[in-house]
Amino acid sequence: MLLSALLTSVGINLGLCFLFFTLYSILRKQPGNIFVYAPRLIDKQKSEQQTDDLFNLERLLPSASWVRNAWQLTEEELLSISGLDALVFIRIFIFSLKVFAFGGIIGICVLLPVNYLGSQLSIDDFYDLPNKSLDSFSISNVNSGSKWLWIHFCAAYIFTGVVCYLLYSEYSYISSKRISCFYSSKPQPHQFTILVRGIPKLSGRSFSEVVETFFTENHPSTYLSNSVIHQTSKIQGLINDTEKLYRRLARIKSENRPQPKIRREGFLGLFGRKVNLFDHYEKKLEDLEDNVRMEQHSLSGEEVPAAFVSFKSRFGAAVALHIQQGVNPTEWVTERAPEPQDVHWPFFSASFIRRWIYMLVAIAAFIAVTIVFFIPVVIAQGLANLEQLETWFPFLKGILSLTVVSQLITGYLPSLILKLFLLLMPPVMILLSSMQGYISHSQIEKSACIKMLFFTIWNIFFATVLSGSALYQVNVFLEPKKIPSVLAEAVPSQASFFISYVVTSGWTSLSSELFRLIPLVCSYIRRLCCARRDDDEFEVPELQYYTEIPSILFFGLLGVTYFFLAPLILPFLLIYFCLGYIIFRNQLLNVYAPKYETSGKYWPIVHNSTIFSLILMHVIAIGLFGIKDLPLASSLTIPLPVLTLIFNEYCRKRFRPIFNGYPSECLVKRDKEDQNEPNMAEFYDKLVTAYRDPALAPVQLGRNVDSHSAPLLHEQV
Repeated sequence: MLLSALLTSVGINLGLCFLFFTLYSILRKQPGNIFVYAPRLIDKQKSEQQTDDLFNLERLLPSASWVRNAWQLTEEELLSISGLDALVFIRIFIFSLKVFAFGGIIGICVLLPVNYLGSQLSIDDFYDLPNKSLDSFSISNVNSGSKWLWIHFCAAYIFTGVVCYLLYSEYSYISSKRISCFYSSKPQPHQFTILVRGIPKLSGRSFSEVVETFFTENHPSTYLSNSVIHQTSKIQGLINDTEKLYRRLARIKSENRPQPKIRREGFLGLFGRKVNLFDHYEKKLEDLEDNVRMEQHSLSGEEVPAAFVSFKSRFGAAVALHIQQGVNPTEWVTERAPEPQDVHWPFFSASFIRRWIYMLVAIAAFIAVTIVFFIPVVIAQGLANLEQLETWFPFLKGILSLTVVSQLITGYLPSLILKLFLLLMPPVMILLSSMQGYISHSQIEKSACIKMLFFTIWNIFFATVLSGSALYQVNVFLEPKKIPSVLAEAVPSQASFFISYVVTSGWTSLSSELFRLIPLVCSYIRRLCCARRDDDEFEVPELQYYTEIPSILFFGLLGVTYFFLAPLILPFLLIYFCLGYIIFRNQLLNVYAPKYETSGKYWPIVHNSTIFSLILMHVIAIGLFGIKDLPLASSLTIPLPVLTLIFNEYCRKRFRPIFNGYPSECLVKRDKEDQNEPNMAEFYDKLVTAYRDPALAPVQLGRNVDSHSAPLLHEQV
């Protein structure tokens, strides 16, 4: 790719970013868009002043006041409004900015001039920069055996040391934040509760009675209560149908029609007799209510051999969690309970063999999806290579000879195609993770995050760099000794594509996140076509960490890998992380609200991804110095990945246990503090019913749907 093609891509994406920023700064001021751009504030009732419908010229003028508000948000404020997960998410940007600010100084000020002024070029070539290939700015431009390569060798060691130091500092900081948040939090149900599976079946006794007897005998001083899980998949489906029907009734009522809405009751309203739609739905709603109550009554005896068991202290719950409960290790199996609102109920009714089969199916499906995605990667690489594209489509030769067209195709379209295909993957990963039997939504999203990260690294990085000769590369990977040399040849050659990918996928996706195009369009459609307000079904969205974190970590991998190979990528990455830092602080302040909390458990994923990126950089460096006829530098680089793995093992031993569970020192200290709390008796009363299945809660339907604020369909009592 020529530098002019990269500049074309940069110009297009800068224009899109400027357009999105300008439109956002105007549209966010419009009263009708407050449910799109400030739903969290609406939910907290903090922005009544923004709902004024009087015309104001200032609304039509773009401004950057949102940048100042996002910048002034302190970590303590962010922690209080969005939780530790949001703070960890923002710390990823802070960590990345520190890493690539340091890397950028070395890369741009030292490595880039060395690469460009390699012995193949002279100072006169500066006058023809736009027509230079991006390879002129990479290590490929340095001659084999050149002493200048020792500068890259030293840079790899220095950069690795700085990254490891920053990793240790962040791990230590987030670990301390996790402990301090635990000390400052109010008593939470999941801190006192564990999940017990594999409850043995005793003749003539229910699972609830078996659990009560077992824990009363074995944990007499700490056991509080239990909630046995029931098979409620059928009743949950009925409740979902009831909720949908209730919303239809509310929508019809809100239209305020002078005449009743008449429609045929058959398929799609085309067949059957004509009925008053409101009366028809209301009668159907009553029938559903009766069905739900009958199913709830019939489920009283359909228990599952699993239960949430609550204790009087955190330490008591921890003891029961970590000590084997029964002689048979397949019975009384314990695991940590999630927050009540985080529980994923459907898979509790699945048997062990069913969960095991589903897990195998999910793994097989993930592998299949990963392989199938190789097709758009090959297409994208074909667009990046004009000669290959002309071979595939000879009739396009005349069009491709145009400078503007060739620059647009090679500099913009390949990254755009991969980005569009990649947008389809997060829902697929959530579906596959939900099949694996996780008991909470946060576990499902964390699993989907890991899948998305692996999928992105393999299909966007490895599949791209190895797509030129895939069959040959497969044979090479059967001989591990050749892996460094293969990567050393393939990775630098794709530097131009990944620089374009950062600009196209990174910058534009961040600006579109700020603009929230899809929610904005949906809001206008609801107001124009449905004649109802946005607050009829208002719900504050949550930030999808399983989508955003893999994308950020992938850009971090590109920066670490290409740090000494093609340092030209670093300024574009710095711009990406700066934009992400400001934009997501603004979104967490105004848009997103957490539904459940993992207490920072995403950070180990960040740490492991960064370690992998460093090891990958080291492997490529070993192969590259060997190819460049500098065997001594290649040999001296071998200790670098070994030292990095030793550092990673130390961090795993030092910090990882804090993320797996809280130490007894912290648990006992909090339990002692609770003894002085006057509200603990009330908390224990609520803890008894905290983990009841919502599907078994009494149903209260809004028979008289006469307002936008009709009562909820069901509420737990």
